[in-house]
Amino acid sequence: MEQETMFVHASIRTSNPERSIDFYTRLLGLKVLSRREIKQNNAEIVFLRDPKREGCTLELTFYRNQKRFTQPEYEERLFDHLAFEVTDMKKTIAALRKEKGTITDEPYKLESNGPTIAFIEDPDGTLIELIER
Repeated sequence: MEQETMFVHASIRTSNPERSIDFYTRLLGLKVLSRREIKQNNAEIVFLRDPKREGCTLELTFYRNQKRFTQPEYEERLFDHLAFEVTDMKKTIAALRKEKGTITDEPYKLESNGPTIAFIEDPDGTLIELIER
């Protein structure tokens, strides 16, 4: 029996919800859809999505009892990256530089007529691929 499924969101942990919301809304243009407490595990979750609601939903999860929050070295990570399509790579990278954000890979083209990509990190070190088509 075939079951219909649909991918609805991806969740990443945050050590500071306000800082993460600011990063994803101000620098990447997402909008907060909802925010709520999860009393069962002493957490808060925030759902964000692009203004046109065409892309995937991002869930930020903040566990209040989590005392240590570190990203392993890149080669040891299980989760690789999030990806965002941007309309103006130069403008996005310039805004990130102004905020002293982390750019792990400067913009480059995969092929001469292909998309331009770059890699950055969010405030907690989650790797993000930027794609300009």
